[in-house]
Amino acid sequence: MTIIMSVQYLKGVGPKLAKILKKLGVETVEDLIYYFPRDYEDRSHIKPISDLRPANFEIVKGQISQVNPQLTRNRFSVIKVILSDLSGSIQAVWFNQPFLSRLFRKGMRLILSGRVEYSDFDKSLQVIVRDFEVDTGDNIKIVPLYPLTQGLYPKKMRGIIREALDNCLADVVDFLPEDIKRKEGLIDLETAIKTLHFPNSMSDISEARKRLIFDDFFVFQLGLGLCKRKIKREKGIAYQIDQKSLKSFSDTLPFTLTSAQEQVLADILSDMGKPQPMNRLLQGDVGSGKTIVATLAALVAVNNGYQVAFMAPTEILAQQHYTKLTKLLKGSKVTTKLMTSSTKKRTTSSKKDITNLFIGTHRLIQEKVNFDRLGLVIIDEQHRFGVLQRKALVKKGLSPDVLAITATPIPRSMALTLYGDFDRSVIDEMPPGRTPIKTHFVPENRRRSAYEFMRQKVAEGQQVFVVCPLVSESEKIDFNPSTALRIDAEQRRGIKAAMDEAARLQKEIFPEYRVGLLHGRLKGEEKDRIMKQFSQGKIHILVSTTVIEVGIDIPNATVMVIEHAERFGLAQLHQLRGRIGRGSKQSFCFLIAKIASEEAKTRVKAMLDSVDGFYLAEVDLKLRGPGDFYGTRQSGLPNFRVADIIRDEKVLKAARAVAMDLVATDLECACNIWESQRKKIKLT
Repeated sequence: MTIIMSVQYLKGVGPKLAKILKKLGVETVEDLIYYFPRDYEDRSHIKPISDLRPANFEIVKGQISQVNPQLTRNRFSVIKVILSDLSGSIQAVWFNQPFLSRLFRKGMRLILSGRVEYSDFDKSLQVIVRDFEVDTGDNIKIVPLYPLTQGLYPKKMRGIIREALDNCLADVVDFLPEDIKRKEGLIDLETAIKTLHFPNSMSDISEARKRLIFDDFFVFQLGLGLCKRKIKREKGIAYQIDQKSLKSFSDTLPFTLTSAQEQVLADILSDMGKPQPMNRLLQGDVGSGKTIVATLAALVAVNNGYQVAFMAPTEILAQQHYTKLTKLLKGSKVTTKLMTSSTKKRTTSSKKDITNLFIGTHRLIQEKVNFDRLGLVIIDEQHRFGVLQRKALVKKGLSPDVLAITATPIPRSMALTLYGDFDRSVIDEMPPGRTPIKTHFVPENRRRSAYEFMRQKVAEGQQVFVVCPLVSESEKIDFNPSTALRIDAEQRRGIKAAMDEAARLQKEIFPEYRVGLLHGRLKGEEKDRIMKQFSQGKIHILVSTTVIEVGIDIPNATVMVIEHAERFGLAQLHQLRGRIGRGSKQSFCFLIAKIASEEAKTRVKAMLDSVDGFYLAEVDLKLRGPGDFYGTRQSGLPNFRVADIIRDEKVLKAARAVAMDLVATDLECACNIWESQRKKIKLT
C-alpha cells in the first residue's frame, strides 16, 4: 500500500465507501491522511445524566430504552430516543435524519454530544444532538470529530484513518529543512499529523496545528515568491519616462494631485522604467483618485508607442471609464475605443488601427481580440476577475506591465495571500474638498422621516440613490458576487424588490418627482440611457440594485438610502456609500435595517462609527471569514487544510518571511520544495 494509491484499496474501505469519501474530496490515501478533524471531544470526564443542566453543551453516554420516530405536519422528520444510565434518563433529539430510525435499537449503547435544553412540550430535559456514535467500549479519551457525509459514521472514519496512518504515514516526506524547523520551533511532520488525528491530550493539539498551519502558509507563499522572482527576471519594456510631457498633461487637469497620489505615481513610474515587467497592486479608498494615476501610467505607455488595455468588471463601469478617460485625454496622443458585449463586433487591433487605449470588460480577453503592441494592462477591481482571466489578458501582450487597481480595501492577511506576488502601493489620502459623509441608522418606524429628508434635498436640487437587494420579489438575489452575502430562500421573504420599490416611491411617496430604476438585467444601452438621465438631473431618485456599487460618479447625488442594510457585507456597504460624497456638498447615507442578530448589529455599528475602508474591511473579514469576503470561487484564495488567514495571521507573516528568504538565499531548495508540494495547493 502506498500513499498515492486510491483510498478504496485501504482495508475497510472498498468501492462503495470510496465513492462516499470522494464527496469529501478524499480520493487517495494521502488525501485521507491530510483530512484533519474539525474539532475534538474530551471524553475523559463524562457527567452522569442526572448532573446535566440546561444551556450547556455536554457529552452524554447511555443505553437506548426507547426509540420514537415522528413526522411533523410539514413532513419534517424528528427522531426522539430515550437514553439512560444508572443515574437517570434524558431524551436525545435528531432533526431531519429519518434514516437513523433504521439504525437505533433498544438496548444499543450510544455516546453523543449536543446542547441540553428544557422542552416545554415534553416538560423534561432533552439534548439536541450534534454528533453521535455507537459505544463499542473503546477507551479513547480525546475523540477527533471529522466533517462527514451521509453513509459515513464517526467511528468508521476514525478506523480507516488509523489504518491509513499505520500503513502509509512513513511515506510522508518532511520537506521543511531542519534549520527552519529549529528556528521556528516546529515539530516534525509525522508527529504533527499523528497528533492532530489522535492526540493523547488536548494540550498536544496546539503544537501539531502550528506545524500544519505553517506548512499551509509556507508552501503557498513559496509559490508566490517564486512567481514574483520569475516576473522580475523576465525581459519587459523599459519605458522612457518623459517628465516634461507628464507635467504638461497634469497642468491641464482641473485639480492638483495629492502627495499620496504623487508618491504612488512615483512607484509606478519607477517600475515602468525598469526592464522587468511591472506587477503592482494600487489600493485606494473610494474617491481617492486611483483612476487619474492609472491614466498617467497609460499616457507613458502610449508616448512610448505601446497600447494599453483597461479592463473593468461591468459594462457600466467600462462605459464610465471610457467617457471619463476620453475627455481627460483629449488633445493628447491617446486614442480610445470601448469594447464590451454591447459594442460593435469589430474585435481586432492591427497596425492599421490607430487606437492605443482599449477600455472594456472581459471581452478584451476573448480569443478573437488581438493586440499589436500591448505594453500595459490595467485591471480595475481585479478581485472580480479570476486568476486565469488576468493571465489571459497579460498573454496578449509583449510581457506587458500589469497595474491592478481596487477601491475594495483588502485586509492585510488577505492581501498577503491573494496578492503576495504583487508589489503594493496605497493611496491613503483623500483629495481636498471632500466633505465626510454622515451615516445614520433608520429603524423601520422612522422611514417616513427619511422620506421627508429626501424630499427636502431633491427640492434643493440634489439627487438620491435608493439601493435594494432584489430586482423583483420572485427573483434570486441580484447581488455583486464579489462582496454580497449569500441569502437563502427563507431570508428573501419580505426583502424589498427594486422594481416594486421604484413603482411604490413614484406612485405613493414622490409623485411630484421622477423616480428611475437601474438593475443588472437591463441591456447595456438602457443602463447607459438611465445613467445619462440621472447625471443630467432628469431623474431625481434612482432606485437600483448593487450595479451602482463600483465606479458610478454623480457629484450631485448627496443622499443614499440602503434598504435592508443588514443583508449586505460591510465591504459592499462601504462601496455603496462611496457613490455619494463625490462633490463639495454634505452627503448623507441612511441604513434602513432590522437588527435581528449580533452580527447585523456589529456591521451597522461599524458603518456608523467609521468611514475608513481598511478598518471596515478588517471587521468584515472577521465577521464573514475569507470564504465569503469576496463570495466568489474565482478569487484565487487557497483552500488551506488547517490554516485560517484571520486566526493565524501571525503564523502567516512568519511563514511568508521564511519563504521569501529561502527564495532569495537558496533557490534550488525553494524550487525543490515547491515542486514536491505544489499539487497540494488548491485555489478556490
